[in-house]
Amino acid sequence: MGNAVLHTLLVPDHLEEKFYVGVLFAVGSAVMLAVAAGLLFMKCPAAAWLTGAVVSLGMIVGFALSRTVGLPYGYHEDGWEAPYGPLSLLVEGLFVLVFLVRLGTGPTPRALNELQDFAIH
Repeated sequence: MGNAVLHTLLVPDHLEEKFYVGVLFAVGSAVMLAVAAGLLFMKCPAAAWLTGAVVSLGMIVGFALSRTVGLPYGYHEDGWEAPYGPLSLLVEGLFVLVFLVRLGTGPTPRALNELQDFAIH
């Protein structure tokens, strides 16, 4: 949820600066809101966990690329864009970490079984 809020706050500025980056922020925020709902309301939230982890990793990679080699069409950011940049990385990193811990818990990783059940259905 925190990830969605942080990126939603940045959508207007990024739409003006580089439209496609603003759209990516808006889509990422919407997906993470859906992930939050899935984690709260789904009987088997494995798909929500996986989606959230993939989107979070994508946002981390996008952040790193935008500050190093840049993104397409000349989009390059300088600095960490405090407080939003560090907070976003923290929230995204924590989501991925919790996903990985959840994936590896128990004698038979429950989350892995849920992912396998999801893939079969």
